[in-house]
Amino acid sequence: MLGSLAAWRPFTVAVVGDFMLDQMVYGDAERLSADAPVPVLHVRRTESRAGGAANVCLDLRALKGEVLAFGVVGEDAGAGQLRGSLGAGGVDTSGIVTDATRPTTLKQNLIGLAQARHPQKMFRLDYESREPVGEAAAASMLAAFSRALAGVDAVCIEDYAKGVCSPAVCRAVIDMARAAGKPVFVDPARLSDYSRYRGASAITPNRTEAETATGIRTCESASAAHNAALAHGLMSVCDLEAVVLTLDRHGALLLERGKEPLAVPTIARDVYDVTGAGDMFLAGLAAARANGMAWRDAVMFANAGAGLEVEVFGVQPIAFEQVQHALLTQSGALSGKVRSPELLSAEVSARRRAGEKIVFTNGCFDVLHSGHVTLIERAAALGDFLVVAINDDASVRRLKGPSRPVNSQDDRARVLAALGCVGAVAVFSEDTPMRLIEAVRPDVLVKGGDYTREGVVGGAFVESYGGRVALVDLVEGKSTTGTIEKLRTAGQGA
Repeated sequence: MLGSLAAWRPFTVAVVGDFMLDQMVYGDAERLSADAPVPVLHVRRTESRAGGAANVCLDLRALKGEVLAFGVVGEDAGAGQLRGSLGAGGVDTSGIVTDATRPTTLKQNLIGLAQARHPQKMFRLDYESREPVGEAAAASMLAAFSRALAGVDAVCIEDYAKGVCSPAVCRAVIDMARAAGKPVFVDPARLSDYSRYRGASAITPNRTEAETATGIRTCESASAAHNAALAHGLMSVCDLEAVVLTLDRHGALLLERGKEPLAVPTIARDVYDVTGAGDMFLAGLAAARANGMAWRDAVMFANAGAGLEVEVFGVQPIAFEQVQHALLTQSGALSGKVRSPELLSAEVSARRRAGEKIVFTNGCFDVLHSGHVTLIERAAALGDFLVVAINDDASVRRLKGPSRPVNSQDDRARVLAALGCVGAVAVFSEDTPMRLIEAVRPDVLVKGGDYTREGVVGGAFVESYGGRVALVDLVEGKSTTGTIEKLRTAGQGA
C-alpha cells in the first residue's frame, strides 16, 4: 500500500445521488423556555455546507480527484447555495438538474453550546421530498451523465432515499457504466430491496442497512461468520465484484467474489460526530480503486478516511495527506524521527493541513555542541514542527575536507533525533538542501547569524510564497572546528 500512496495520481469520478444542503444553526442553549420544558437556542450564527452526495464530491476533491456531479435540486435559494458551495470546491455542477416541482433537500441542524462545553446537536429539521424525481428531470440528468461517462475513471452512487436514486435511474447508471467499462461504487439507502444496485462493482452498507436488506438480524458483537452471512446474501442478490460491510469501530468486512470474507480492522478513535463518515468511506474506496489499489488496501484507505471524519464536528472533507499520514503512522513507517524525503513530504503536508507552522534548518551538525543546541531550540520556538536537514558524509567531505565528518550521517541523525524539540531529521546528498526546501516549503527557514539574509540557500524561494527567513544569533566561542581543535590539543597533551 505504501507504494500506491507514494505514487498517488489524480483521477476523475462521476457522483450520482441525493444532493442536499446541511445548515448548521449555532447558538447558546443556557436556559429552558418559560412555557415548556424545552431548551431555548439563542442563535449566534448560521453556516451552510454541502451534504449527502454533495459531501461525497468534496471528499473526492480533498483526495485529489476531479469530480462531476449529477443530481436534482429545486428552484430555490438552497439550490443556489448548494451549487455555490460545490463550485467553490472545484466540482463540475453542470450535471445537476433543476426541478421546480420539488425542494432542494435541506437538513437544518440546531446546535447549542452550554456551560462553555463543546457544541451539541439539539434537533434537526428536514425539508425534502422523497418522491421519485420526475421523468423529465431524470432523463435530463441521465443524458448529461451519458455524455460525461467516457471521461471518468469511476462512478459513485450515493443513495439517501430522497428520490433521485430510483430503481430506473440506478439501473440506467449501472448499465451505462458497465457498458463503458467503468466501476460503480454504491453507498446504499436503508432499503429492504437492493435489486436496483445489481451489477455494481461494490456496495458499502453499514450494519443496520445490511440487516434491513437481507432480513438477517444481528447484534453489536456479531461474529465474523455472522457478518459474512450478511455479505454473502448481498453478493447473491446484487451480483457484485465486492461487498464491504462497514462496522464502525470494528472496521469492515470485505467479501470479494470467489474469495473468503476478510475482516479489515481499523484504529479505535475518539468519536465526536459520525456525520459524513459513510460519505468519506465511499469516496476513499472509489479513490483508492481508481489508483489501482487492491480491494483490501482500498478498504484500509477508506477506513482511515472515515475514522478521521468521526473525530471532527460536522462534515469536513479529509485531505489525502491526512489519510496518508494516518496510514503511514499505522504501518510504523513514521516511527522514530529520521525521514526519507518522501515520508518527510507526506508528514509535513499532513501537519500543515492541521494548521501547524513548519520550520526548517540545515547544517552538518558533526560534533554537536551547545551552539548547535541553542540554534535548534531557537528555531523550534519559531513554529510547531522543526525539520533538521543534515549533509550526508560525502557532501561533508566536499565541504569540510577529507578528515570530516568525525561522526557518520547515521550517528549525527540519531543524536539530533534524540532532541525533544526536533520533529524530523532528513539527510541530503547535494551540496545544498535546496531540493528538500522545495519539497518541504517551510513557513520559516532558519540559519545562524553568520549568514546574511541574501546568502541563505532557499531564502528567496521561501519568501516567494510568503514564508520568511530567520537569522539566529550564534553562541560566541562555540563551533565544531573549535571543539575538534580542543580535542586534538588535549590528545597531544596527554
